[in-house]
Amino acid sequence: MLQFPACNEPELAAHTNVSDRPVADSALAAFLADYRRFFLETMATTGTPGAAIVIVRGDSVLWMEGFGVKQTGVPGSVDINTVFRIGSLSKGFTGVLAGILVQEGWIGWNERVRDCYPEFRLSDDAQAARIQLRHLLSHTTGLPYHAFTHLIERGYDTRKIVAGYFPHAPLSGREGEYYSYQNAAFSVTEEVMKAATMQTYQELVREKIFAPAGMKNASCDYLSMISCTNKCLPHFQTGAGFRADSISSLYYNSAAAGGVNASISDMGAWLTLLLGHKKKIVADSTLDKVFEPVTGTGAERSVLHHWVRRNDAYYALGWRVLKHDTDTIIYHGGYVNGFRGEIAFNRRDDVGICVLMNASTELGTISVTGFFDRWKYFLLPK
Repeated sequence: MLQFPACNEPELAAHTNVSDRPVADSALAAFLADYRRFFLETMATTGTPGAAIVIVRGDSVLWMEGFGVKQTGVPGSVDINTVFRIGSLSKGFTGVLAGILVQEGWIGWNERVRDCYPEFRLSDDAQAARIQLRHLLSHTTGLPYHAFTHLIERGYDTRKIVAGYFPHAPLSGREGEYYSYQNAAFSVTEEVMKAATMQTYQELVREKIFAPAGMKNASCDYLSMISCTNKCLPHFQTGAGFRADSISSLYYNSAAAGGVNASISDMGAWLTLLLGHKKKIVADSTLDKVFEPVTGTGAERSVLHHWVRRNDAYYALGWRVLKHDTDTIIYHGGYVNGFRGEIAFNRRDDVGICVLMNASTELGTISVTGFFDRWKYFLLPK
């Protein structure tokens, strides 16, 4: 196991670092030690109360560690099993889950939504009839940006939003041709999956991904989160620093878009799957399809906008695809209820990183871009 020296700052004291196997490569060990210092410095400068990080290469965890506190002013340190809400990182689970169901023959990528969910309507009935599963997953239904996300935040369920509001929204473009990020429309995938399998999204993601991947702390509902004894509380910025708040029930009504709860140890197992090392769960060909760019995201302002040029950012099926120099990075960010998360991986280099935080700071953005910039330098011939 790679051992790190104790952190000097008491409030950032590290809690549990894990490596699946000894790091024999001295250059890699030096790289990880340097990156850890960078991560701690960034956590301190951004004032992030609590965070957890995992770096995976191939089928091995290179480094996994928790830092800081679960709740300011209360004893209790973040460790590798502390649960966070992960927000829109949930969309990646939905894309892969859909791929698994396609792989198993339950549904098809070109499945027409209305064949599974007859109540699905848009202001243009002909367009509604043409909408397919892949349009939901790639945000290309033609609905305007974030259509009816505010209704999710009022606690409305997907069926109520679709029936009462979708038919009244003017469309911004034709399906498959117009990209516009969604939460409510993305969550219609739950209805498609349920109609095909007679199981809820929560049941499916637990059966098809969480359990077989060994994600022991992961869940997808409000009750599981509030009853968890090892969880973070969300934090919001005030004039006096970050203040802890309560866990909200919002977005569990849109679980496919933002309802997953997970620890960093869960996310390490998830990265191993995403890098193609859990083939009994999902085939490489399925992952290829899920990560294949569908549409450019154009003028959308990404959290990595300073790192990736506008024309080099795409959306696949529940995932963003970013072209950075000669690299292709599969990525997603998430924010919900004061929590923030970032996940990114390079399939060619077989390496990935995930950072979970209990406050929305720039730690996630800086740590992800900083990792890949340093990783590229590490790989250069010396």
